[in-house]
Amino acid sequence: MPASKRSDSERRNSPVREAIVIAVQLPEAAEVDVHRSLSELKQLLLGLDIAVVAEVVQKRSARSSPTYLGEGKLRELAALTGGTGEVPRGPDARRADGAAPRPAQHLIVVADDELSPGQLRNLQAALGVDVLDRTAVVLRVFESRARTREAKLEIELARLEVELPRIRDDHALGDREGGGGRASRGHTNVELAKQRARDRMAAVRRELEQLKANAAQRRLARADSFRVALVGYTNAGKSSIMRQLTGSEVLVEDKLFATLGTTVRPLLPPATPAVLVADTVGFIHRLPHALVASFHATLSEAREAWLLLHVVDAADPAFRAQIRVTEQVLAELGAAETPALLLLNKADRLGREERDALAREHPGALLMSALDRRDGDALRARIDAFFAQHLVERTVSIPYDRQGALAELRDRLQVIREEYADALSVTVRGTPEALGKLAARLAGG
Repeated sequence: MPASKRSDSERRNSPVREAIVIAVQLPEAAEVDVHRSLSELKQLLLGLDIAVVAEVVQKRSARSSPTYLGEGKLRELAALTGGTGEVPRGPDARRADGAAPRPAQHLIVVADDELSPGQLRNLQAALGVDVLDRTAVVLRVFESRARTREAKLEIELARLEVELPRIRDDHALGDREGGGGRASRGHTNVELAKQRARDRMAAVRRELEQLKANAAQRRLARADSFRVALVGYTNAGKSSIMRQLTGSEVLVEDKLFATLGTTVRPLLPPATPAVLVADTVGFIHRLPHALVASFHATLSEAREAWLLLHVVDAADPAFRAQIRVTEQVLAELGAAETPALLLLNKADRLGREERDALAREHPGALLMSALDRRDGDALRARIDAFFAQHLVERTVSIPYDRQGALAELRDRLQVIREEYADALSVTVRGTPEALGKLAARLAGG
């Protein structure tokens, strides 16, 4: 399809950096899915203050071409970037100084796919501008959003894993650096760069292992508490629901990946036993595998939760595809069998007929708005009802001189009834684990 461009007035109000997005549409791909993915890519770029000024989509049978696009479409794109539209061959393939082509000051090209190192190099040479792929864009967004030490390390590790195979194609490193190596050959700059990357990856993994051990200890300390994890597509409203359930001042922004770390807060008003709510990182279509792997620790709250609150932006036409993406990632995390409550959020943006249709399509879901307190109360009632199923009621006799055993567990047990006679007879409701602790303390003397 031809490149589509914005008006001059739109350009004047745009961020400083501009981009042209490109994509290949395979025969089995629906056009609506291609443009939905491009729309998501544009949102990601906007989060980096990069405005999309044009898009180029080509129908091809495969994405494996050395230049990603065909020759004709490449020349069409080069007319927009000021490049030659051709990949240099032979000894003149690189400039004399060995550097990559100098990019245009305000323009980049972004592919809505993960490109090979060769494809990136060829596109950059033919177009004369910097070229990024979808993976690089997502990594940059994550880097700009990371706040916690763990999130920063997870993203750095993912970036290094992506960059390592591409070091051999970085001609700016030159050919050789003296010293080291075998038979006085010396190490090349590429070899040294690879070794530095591997050393840094090892150091990051060691620090992450320590952080994971500390996080595991914190989770162990909360083992007696009920746990709820908010999961779902990015920008579906998880943080707004987190704020409504817990009263915590978590970040709430209308942008992709506004929340990257995991925040854990108690349900308010407090429940007995305590219920902890975790707000996790959002998912996205075609999340880079390196990030899925590195964020397993960050998403451990989803794996260990008793209940998942699957938050969906019901006003987004693509919400059904987003549900599938979330379910696929949860399956990868080993959380596919965890009980889940579907929250069709932002229902206030829908008409009555749309709401009725969604209620019929998802009869067990809760249609709600994170901005409506009554909907928050309805969600709280559903959470309370879910955990009530896991409580056991028991009457125990406690000598008056042993009342301390009950006092120690009042935050984990609901006291239903107290009767005073020769001993204190108490009817309590709690988890089997909490009741077992009470029995053990009474027996311990």
